[in-house]
Amino acid sequence: MTKQEELIKKRVIDQLFWDERVDASDIQVKVNGREVTLEGSVPDHSTRQAAVMDAWQSDGVGKVTNKLKIRFAPEYKIPSDKDVKKIINNLLAWNRYIDEKNITVKVFQGDIELKGSVDAYWKKLSAEQIASTVLGIKEIRNELTVVPTDDYFDKKIAESITSALDRSYAIKPDEINIRVTNGIVTLSGNVTNWSAYRAAMFAIENTAGVTDIIDEIKIDALEI
Repeated sequence: MTKQEELIKKRVIDQLFWDERVDASDIQVKVNGREVTLEGSVPDHSTRQAAVMDAWQSDGVGKVTNKLKIRFAPEYKIPSDKDVKKIINNLLAWNRYIDEKNITVKVFQGDIELKGSVDAYWKKLSAEQIASTVLGIKEIRNELTVVPTDDYFDKKIAESITSALDRSYAIKPDEINIRVTNGIVTLSGNVTNWSAYRAAMFAIENTAGVTDIIDEIKIDALEI
């Protein structure tokens, strides 16, 4: 392992142990170049999400491969699929921004599938985030389609995204290439870190008229 890989590994491990949400005792960190692989087990879905974000936010990381498995604690009473479905449906119904009548939740042995439609891309992400907070889930397949209630021209969508990028301190707009076709945004280019990547994604995810995202961004971390 090179000194650079050792430094990246130390940063990721330190970040995992710093994060109070994560029990890192059963997580193994492997580094190849700037690619970090997380292996081992965590007690629930939200902890796995947090661990992946911790790795991404560590300086020098260019890619994260998530191989973490969910192993519920022995004393944990795993809720039934029926109970999980009911909880998710209630949480969606209680959310003021999401029309749950157009969403179908399927649960099989802790695996969640979201189908149906929402009228904005950020609501698709929000529905998944809501589902991810429920105890007892393992995986989420988000197959919600985005059907805007208004008509949006691709040029207008692209201009709106570009303006949002111009306002962001975390990214240089000329690092990103944007193409919009029938509401589908193809994003390409190179950024230097996770913060810049998330700034670009945030600008697209929350722009009206976006129906889907094709992510071709590369994170080329700076030399450490």
